[in-house]
Amino acid sequence: MTIRDKRLHAYRPDLADLRLQGEVEAERFVEGRAGRIAASVADMRAAPRPDSGVNTQLLRGASVTVFEEAEGFAWVQAADDGYVGYVADSDLGPCDPAPTHKVAAPRTFVYPGPDLRLPRSGALSMGASVAIVGHAETRGTLYALLASGEAIIAAHLCPADAVAADYVAVAELLINTPYLWGGVSGFGIDCSGLVQLALRMAGRQVLRDSDMQAAGLGVPVDPGPTFGNLRRGDLVFWKGHVAIMTDAQTMIHANGHTMLVSREGLKEAIDRIGYLYGGPTGFRRP
Repeated sequence: MTIRDKRLHAYRPDLADLRLQGEVEAERFVEGRAGRIAASVADMRAAPRPDSGVNTQLLRGASVTVFEEAEGFAWVQAADDGYVGYVADSDLGPCDPAPTHKVAAPRTFVYPGPDLRLPRSGALSMGASVAIVGHAETRGTLYALLASGEAIIAAHLCPADAVAADYVAVAELLINTPYLWGGVSGFGIDCSGLVQLALRMAGRQVLRDSDMQAAGLGVPVDPGPTFGNLRRGDLVFWKGHVAIMTDAQTMIHANGHTMLVSREGLKEAIDRIGYLYGGPTGFRRP
């Protein structure tokens, strides 16, 4: 039987994705059903327990395949990047209606109605997607309306198929976002989550973890002896870490040093990171 990365293939000794039949061993194979994330941010855990580590997150509107629901958790695979894990079953909702818009601002509030003076009823991250059914204007502010009657500032949304021109500019919108291991949202994000979210907003679906990105995202780049070949948008990889070049000398990354999404000089980062983790392991151009 083939050994497959369990982060990207749904199989356990007792249960597996029907599409893997004949390739992996399992007691039972199931087709899975379509689902969609209804929570603002759903933690995807390594095991179906509240104390299990968070490997990644799924944002509202994300499509998933659900293979099992048991004891408060659902075993799912994300449609966008193929990541497999466990989310709370309360984070799931119906597939319809399909999203029409996505959040383009780093963060936005959801209100019970089209009035920013109302107590907020929720909050959404950049990249979350929603189905808009209409619009309303209150005191000169335009709101996008959900079927529930809730409202979002219309200027914080863009059509679901909109594509940002510069993925680095998207990442720069997230400057000072807190670092969060496994995070992929404007509320908290990690290094590879920043790369993934920014590229997703630019219309590019990429794999989740830094080792996956280092192995196959874009093409390798020779940085040159003094890194003079690097340009805006290039990626710098260390073991377990990735940063985005904003120009030939400066990078942006979600990092555990500042515990924020921060700018840092490449040479300064190499010196600082090298003390514990060694030098860069590769450079790639998406």
